Amino acid sequence: MMKLHDQGTFLVNGAPCAQASLAPEEGRRRTMAWKILQAHNTSGDPRHLKIRFDAMLSHDITYVGIIQQARASGMKEFPIPYALTNCHNSLCAVGGTINEDDHVFGLSAAKKYGGIYVPANQSVIHSYGREQMAKCGAMILGSDSHTRYGALGTMAVGEGGPELCKQLLKNTWDISYPKVVLVYLTGSPKRGIGPHDVAIALIKATFASGFVNNCVLEFAGPGIAGLPIDFRNGIDVMTTETTCLSSIWETDEVTQDFYAVHQRPQDYRPLHPEDGAWYARCIELDLGQVESMIALPFHPSNAWTIHEFQENAADILAKLESDAKKRFPKAHIDLSRKIHDGGVWADQGVIAGCAGGLFDNIDEAAGILQGGSCGNGYFTLDVYPTSVPVSLELTKIGATAALLEAGAVIKPSFCGPCFGAGDVPAHNGLSLRHTTRNFPNREGSKPGEGQFAGVCLMDARSIAATALNGGNITAATDIDYTPVRHHYRFDQGVYDRRVYNGFGKAEPDTELIMGPNITDWPKMQPLGEHLLVELAAVLRDPVTTTDELIPSGETSSFRSNPLRLAEFTLSRREPAYVGRAKAAAEIEAERLAGKAPETLKKLLSRVGDPDTLLPATQFGSCIFANKPGDGSAREQAASCQKVLGGLANICYEFATKRYRSNCINWGILPFTIPADTPFPYESGDCIFVPDIRKAVEEGRETLIAKVLLADGGTEDLMLHIKGLTDDEKQIILDGCLMNYYAKRVE
Repeated sequence: MMKLHDQGTFLVNGAPCAQASLAPEEGRRRTMAWKILQAHNTSGDPRHLKIRFDAMLSHDITYVGIIQQARASGMKEFPIPYALTNCHNSLCAVGGTINEDDHVFGLSAAKKYGGIYVPANQSVIHSYGREQMAKCGAMILGSDSHTRYGALGTMAVGEGGPELCKQLLKNTWDISYPKVVLVYLTGSPKRGIGPHDVAIALIKATFASGFVNNCVLEFAGPGIAGLPIDFRNGIDVMTTETTCLSSIWETDEVTQDFYAVHQRPQDYRPLHPEDGAWYARCIELDLGQVESMIALPFHPSNAWTIHEFQENAADILAKLESDAKKRFPKAHIDLSRKIHDGGVWADQGVIAGCAGGLFDNIDEAAGILQGGSCGNGYFTLDVYPTSVPVSLELTKIGATAALLEAGAVIKPSFCGPCFGAGDVPAHNGLSLRHTTRNFPNREGSKPGEGQFAGVCLMDARSIAATALNGGNITAATDIDYTPVRHHYRFDQGVYDRRVYNGFGKAEPDTELIMGPNITDWPKMQPLGEHLLVELAAVLRDPVTTTDELIPSGETSSFRSNPLRLAEFTLSRREPAYVGRAKAAAEIEAERLAGKAPETLKKLLSRVGDPDTLLPATQFGSCIFANKPGDGSAREQAASCQKVLGGLANICYEFATKRYRSNCINWGILPFTIPADTPFPYESGDCIFVPDIRKAVEEGRETLIAKVLLADGGTEDLMLHIKGLTDDEKQIILDGCLMNYYAKRVE
């Protein structure tokens, strides 16, 4: 089904091969990725990119913080189209007026600065991006990790808020030219196979090894032609879970039809790699061999074919329970009870968001359930169309009626089921979701408090087949049905009547409407001459997700209030972290006030004269994790650490470029240690890094730090701080991105 080639590959006469008549350097210039990236590169150096994007998008748990950063840094208006969608904080579950206060702020900001405001439940962020903003050959930046429009000929990138702030201030997204990996598609999917099946298979094959980490995936090959545009979009949005950087696909008549249907024919142009294009690696994927897939908790890569799962459910669920009990000792976990009466029984199905709520997915699910029933047992089915235009057309063709008649519930356009703000299963519930992620707590349960639920990712087609069988997990390939595809008709009037489109029409006299939860960022200090940090959390899991660093779900309403949100930092993973970090921050506050904290003096006396070191040594907290930052682009995973006085991350490697960028933009030093270096230290141990400011100024990449063990011992530790650009060095020296810009405005 899939072959991974860890070697340079040329695309010659439309097929991958190991050799060609030209050099790889020339072949690199023949890829679609090269041409799009260089067309947006302002550096003049093709190896070191400084990208300016064509448009941006944020949703309502990110745009308040971004706009607050940008206005504090001197922004007067939005320089490029910037859409503010309201699809994450649309369910007012906590916080009183907070969510709607954010929406009112968003509309007032769109008026003041010249933005695009998409009201709540009109569209999820990436549906609006596809329908209204994607263009062939363009680049879009979004403050959401699933910002992917490659199947529409648009290179899109998900980043943390500070990177959007840079674009608002007419700065650039800086990155070394990435590796480009060819994804060569052949064959045609079988009946019952959908985009999530292909995506899960791709993630399973690539995630654990990091095969495409921080690379651009370039999709080509004869298999593309047979895929409807929703199928392509459904695969493309899930490439985020491979940890790739971005994606781009060949375009054709199917792509052209998408732009014509959406009344933007001028935004289409053909895109193809030139003959002889060269790629650092290659993935060959035969679509005809893909089976119905299921991704078990706690990651989309923990995947099996549904048939494999059915045959080995007892062993698979027993291992899952063992893993879950280690992670969540307070929870009483029993998923094995789902095995009975000759099957494995789920409690819930959800089809939603930028991956699941697409027109074709819901249309085919309705066809499978036509005339059937979800039953009146424990199993429920909820369906969230991705936008009002999609919902409207599903209603017109009768798909909505078929689903309602079968017992499904149709809900508004909302991303909640994707991050734990809606459809939370019961304790020990098993939920099947055509959404993007199934990390712990992603469905809204609180396993650290004894509430546990498991989420499996499945395609909408197999979810519908399961619903038809009352919750007995079923592959769509195992049922007899005839798919009927309806040609999608888009109603532009839906957006024309409700969306505020103010780009290029800024009204600077407009007053920002600030609810009581919307607060300014606290003052942050520049980097000290020396650095002393206390380990406030030591995480030894193979990978630490941003969901663990700052939980999703119920915390969403507090994303506009840095101090309140920071109270949730690591709350699902290391509850003692906040108290430890605050204690360190209080000591630093005393030092900055001119006092001489006894605790700090004692620590510094172990490395030199405390009276000399005290005024020059910045003190704060630090997190160690093996590989932090997989998952969401949310900047709060870093900013909450900084608000609590966090000054450094130490790890073997960062899981994603975007999390490392978030740390840098918030003035958190991104230290790494060599892969063969043990890290036996625990919370309470401290690390002293002498002359850190001078080291950053000079671009030194290797430092020797002193570990001050809690038991009184001292050890040397080699730290690396590699690959900082000149701007990144200055951001760290200034203390954060806001300080960097404010200093230049002054």
